[in-house]
Amino acid sequence: MAGSLAITRRGFIGSGGALGLAGISPRAMAAILDPAPTRIFKGARIHTLDPAIPSADAIALAGSRIVGVGTWAELKTLASAGTEVIDLGGQTIVPGFNDCHLHAQGEMLLNAVFVGNPFEVEFYSIDRIVGLLKERAAKTPPGKLVSGEFYDDTKIKDGRPVLMADLDRVSTEHPVMITHRGGHTFVVNSVAFKLAGITRDTPDPFGGTYDRDANGNLTGRVTDLAIEPIMAKTKEPDLTPEQKRARAIAGAAKISEEFVRYGLTSVCHSGQGLSPFDDVAAIQQIRREGRLKHRVTYEPDSGFLDAMIANGVRTGFGDEWIRIGATSEQTADGSFSERTMSRSTPYPGRTPAYYGNLTMTQEAIDALVEKLFRAGIQPNFHANGDVAIAMVLSAYEKATKLLGPADRRPKITHCTNVSPALVARIKALGAVPALFTSYAYYNADKFHFYGAEMMEHMMAYRMLIDAGVAVCAGSDFQPGPFSPLMGLQGMVTRKGWNGEVWGASQKITVMEGLKVLSSNGAHASFEEDLKGTLSPGKLADMVILDGDPAAVDPEKIKDIRVAQTIVGGEVRYKA
Repeated sequence: MAGSLAITRRGFIGSGGALGLAGISPRAMAAILDPAPTRIFKGARIHTLDPAIPSADAIALAGSRIVGVGTWAELKTLASAGTEVIDLGGQTIVPGFNDCHLHAQGEMLLNAVFVGNPFEVEFYSIDRIVGLLKERAAKTPPGKLVSGEFYDDTKIKDGRPVLMADLDRVSTEHPVMITHRGGHTFVVNSVAFKLAGITRDTPDPFGGTYDRDANGNLTGRVTDLAIEPIMAKTKEPDLTPEQKRARAIAGAAKISEEFVRYGLTSVCHSGQGLSPFDDVAAIQQIRREGRLKHRVTYEPDSGFLDAMIANGVRTGFGDEWIRIGATSEQTADGSFSERTMSRSTPYPGRTPAYYGNLTMTQEAIDALVEKLFRAGIQPNFHANGDVAIAMVLSAYEKATKLLGPADRRPKITHCTNVSPALVARIKALGAVPALFTSYAYYNADKFHFYGAEMMEHMMAYRMLIDAGVAVCAGSDFQPGPFSPLMGLQGMVTRKGWNGEVWGASQKITVMEGLKVLSSNGAHASFEEDLKGTLSPGKLADMVILDGDPAAVDPEKIKDIRVAQTIVGGEVRYKA
């Protein structure tokens, strides 16, 4: 096995340049390598994902960059008196994991009432949920909203979902709302309905529903856009601007700590809509304080996106730590996990026939895509169902025909239910699908709602890879846990926590999964020259694992311990 080194003068590493050994001995290389490696890891099983040198046992870092990959015999003569040499004793190194779509709401982790487990499979009882909300209601002024997060309707010990009647037990003086972790459905109490003026006779609005029982009475479940009038009339306790800023900063630091604990070195932050400027200010603040541990690709929404367009700011603005990516997900339809995504066939067992929720019209999608193409901003649409995916692709195709081809890499977040025909259109456009990371394992208890045949076309990693599409992955946290190893296990086995296997035809290999979780993520954000593989000249972003995902029992991948997470050559997490 021949190693690979980056031959550098000052500034050469920073430009991302790299050359192979080209017949130069390691000792001669050491004489021209500037600076000398600051750290060399040896005794490791290294999956580089670089086709030029796919495996190695040693890797050399100089500051924030990789300067050598190969065998210890090849790299040891590069060490100077100041080089730290670390023997990993057989641990595994992989490129840093990249989550290509999630909602980085660390503030929620610090302040919300959890009515479900954010990180693991755990069942809650309805009484437990009611009790937790009662505790929050006792501290909340009458009339203000009492809310709970991370509700999961298929992980309830009682064997049924939470209903309005359950939440009426929490309080008769407060509106009460729990949000499904998928983010598209809600359960509210009767106070919330009354404040919004919604009764059993209120018609369903475009893009949402007020669910009813067999007698036509409201159950409390509200889907997608139907929640808007309720949100308009229910407010949480007021915070001062200073309190909001403090919470945002604390939340940004908290979520960064959690990301590196799981091996995430790069994350696409979907803009939160209501406070995008607070989000970015908080991220910048923790960077100044030295508390930003992961790289941020910020995906703007609402006013932030409008300000970008008005000032000519394009995708890619920023640096290696904080940069502007695609837009936040522009939501074209409903949810996969909550069974509201748009379908060309009706959901089974629903009367009247229900085809899911579309939340944008074709005209609105077309207009926004053209606007973004013209502004040089990478578009990104949330589309789960085949109907919404086709609509988004149509908009991308129309804008491409109008403005001409270019390397735009338009993004489709989730892109759940596809067919060979849709995949061919994705490939032709160079579009980037960001499929769910952890759903195959975490949400297997929901797949019976779709059935075995349909699940063979869901989260279709195999189909997309075989078509040559650079598919990436996003946990969508809060909807899914953001553990990359949980995601990898699901991609490889398609077996859920409950032992059920769904969509077995879409299994991929461990090495394909690692590529999805790293190098394909870098491609999605136009950063493949910077990161995603452990190659000389690239950023020293990597994860040290206590086990090798390619060697352990595939059903134990999620249990591999993250020993260290290294970002920019520095240890940002150590177990």
